Order: sequence, then C-alpha cells, then structure tokens
Amino acid sequence: MNIIQYPERESWPVLLQRPELNHAILEDQVQLIIEDVAKNGDSAVKNYTKKFDGVDLDSLEVTAEEIQAAKDHVGKQLKRAIDEAHWNIKTFHKKQIHPPETIVTTAGVRCWQKAVPIGKVGLYIPGGSAPLLSTVLMLGIPAKIAGCSEVILCTPPDDKGRVNPSILYIAGLLGIDRVFRVGGVQAIAAMAHGTGSIPVVNKIFGPGNQYVTMAKQIVSRESVAIDMPAGPSELAVVADATSNPAFIASDLLSQAEHGPDSQVILVTDSGDLIGNVQAELKTQLARLPRKKIAAEAMKNSKLILLKSQVEIIDMINMYAPEHLIIVTENYAKISEQVINAGSVFLGDFTPESAGDYASGTNHTLPTNGWAHAYSGVNMDSFYKKITFQEISRYGLHNIGDAIMTMAEAEQLQAHSNAVAIRLKSRSNG
Repeated sequence: MNIIQYPERESWPVLLQRPELNHAILEDQVQLIIEDVAKNGDSAVKNYTKKFDGVDLDSLEVTAEEIQAAKDHVGKQLKRAIDEAHWNIKTFHKKQIHPPETIVTTAGVRCWQKAVPIGKVGLYIPGGSAPLLSTVLMLGIPAKIAGCSEVILCTPPDDKGRVNPSILYIAGLLGIDRVFRVGGVQAIAAMAHGTGSIPVVNKIFGPGNQYVTMAKQIVSRESVAIDMPAGPSELAVVADATSNPAFIASDLLSQAEHGPDSQVILVTDSGDLIGNVQAELKTQLARLPRKKIAAEAMKNSKLILLKSQVEIIDMINMYAPEHLIIVTENYAKISEQVINAGSVFLGDFTPESAGDYASGTNHTLPTNGWAHAYSGVNMDSFYKKITFQEISRYGLHNIGDAIMTMAEAEQLQAHSNAVAIRLKSRSNG
C-alpha cells in the first residue's frame, strides 16, 4: 500500500480519488450494448452472454425445477447461516416501517402520506469470481416486505450456463418471482427496456463493477429508476495507537479481495500503527486464496498519516466512504461527527464483514463518493410515497389569502381563482 505522511489539505481531493476507467470511453461502450439490447432483445442478450461469459444459452430464464433442485446443492451449515442472516435482515428492515400519520397543519387542513410499494423491481446480483449470494437477501427481503408486485433477479451464469445454487436457493426461499441467467450491462439493459423473455421493471437494484454502474446511470436517464450508483467496493478505517493492527489488516483485505478495482484506505495519527499494519497485511495476504486480486487492489490503496483526529474526521467526510470502520479509543465520539458514509462499523469487534452478511443492516451502499448525497438501500427504497390532503371550507378560508397572494405574485391568476371561486360559493361541500 502507498504510505502518505501529513499531506496538505489542498492535495486531499487528488489523494482520495478512486481508481476509475476513462468515463467517456466507458459510457460509449456501455451505451452501444444498451441500444443493441433495446433493439434486438433476447438475441442481443444471448450474444453478449456468449461474448462475456463464454456460454451459448438456449433459454435465459432459470426454471422452477432448477430452483427446487438447488436445495440439494447447498450444505446444512450454509443453510443455517442463511437462515440466521435472513432473520436479522428481516428484523432490522421491518422495524423501518412506520404507520402513516395524519397532520393537521392548520385548522381544517389535513395532510398525510401513503407508502405504496413499487410495482416491478429488478435485482442485479453480481456473479463472476465471487457470486454474491448475500446480496439476494439484502435486496430480496425488503422487496418482499414492501410487497412489490413482481420481483425478478438477474445474475451471470458460469461457463456451463448454470447459476450458483446458493443464489437459486435463496431466491426460492424468499419467493423471488423469476430468475434469469444474465449478467453485466446486458442484464441492466434488459430490465430497463424489456426483451422477449425479461420483463421491464420500474426500478433496478444492486451493486456491480464500473460497467454495471455506468449502465444503471444511463438507463436511469431514460426509462427506469435505480437504487443508487453502487460500483466497486471500498473501505476506510480510522484508527489510533490503541488499535489492533491484525484486526485492521483483516478488514482492509476483506474489501480488497472483492476485486482489483476495489479501494481501501487507513487514516490514522499513529506512525507506529502504520508499520504494524503493513507487517500484518503481508502475513495475512500470503494466506488468502484470492491474494492476487487483493494484491492488485492494494495498488489503489493508501495508508495515510495525519496530524490530528480533527484532520482525520475532515478527510473521512471528504472521502465519503461506502464502508467506514472506526476503531479508535474514542470511537463513539468520532462517530457522532461522521456526516458522509454509507455504513459505519464501531469498535474492535464490529468487522465490516458483519454488515456484509448477518448483522441485519443492508450492504447495498453508495460508492465513489456518492455517500455525500445517497443513502444505502433501506425500506424507503422500495416504496413511493403519495401525499394526500383534505381541506374543509373553514380550512380553505384559513389559508386562502396566503394561496391567492402567492399565486398572484407568480402571475398565475387561475391558481388564485381556484381558491376565490370556492370561498365565494354557497356550496357546503
């Protein structure tokens, strides 16, 4: 990892840049695929699946029999772990639902909101070298709690056209309506525009690489909503001289092994800690099955030494990490000052892995600095909220002057008239 000592504030924006492909080239490449899928449907999807995944598919949809058979290919221990995670994630998300409340803003004026589930949602589950079975839980559980009328799932197949059995098992467990063996940009395009096999959805959820993230952003300009821009994984750790170097190294590597375009950073005011973490990284990296991937990600990563915790907090809020671990002696105090982060993990025994799998919080989070403006996936992500209001004659009398005065100030006389005609009416409606 790159060590940076006491960087000047002016250099922070450049220092904290994420590894990115050339956006102009990336967008052009992705746009061509989207347009091809929109025009040619299933045939285009199959062509790109053959090109990128190395498999010639007869059918895009996974059958009910395949989903049923997946149960026999998932071990008992993993099933128990899935059940435990399922319970915790469901418990946390159900508590986010609150009953509607009617607000009387002025005598005779009643306003309220109604939460309505989004009709059709599409879940994108990354596959490739590490099929993210946990993401099926993170997206499928709140979609089902919300009551979305149709939930479909797209995930890349292996080179034999098969979908990871754990993904299929969880899809069956949650009651996902339809599953398709399609990944990458072509999956996003298919859910946005529809094909002969894959239906159009109203909103697309799920993380992915920079190509998938770009595809989501492009289709969101055209025809479909998305959860957020969620690209390559990232983690920041805030530590001090009291922190455990072995714990920190394990957390940094847990994100680095996601992919070569992942980024992890350590920000601390302890020079000794940086040396100790480096030693632990070397030891732990050597034992990882995915050490080549993690080592590549480390080239994008940094160990940053700052002068004070004030600077550390400022840098973290500028970086706006997807995941933030705080393991300082005064982690509770520092956590209160965090204003830009996707999900925060506090103390020595709260590894980021807990949020990835089983603590209950959602792991679909904003990356690439989008935590400045976006939240992670939560129950609100699966609802649209419609406002209602009911005003009596007395209520309209109370606010009528304000409405008419403001309408006339905007030179919108018909707006004013809509109030005046009612106030002059003899009707008791």
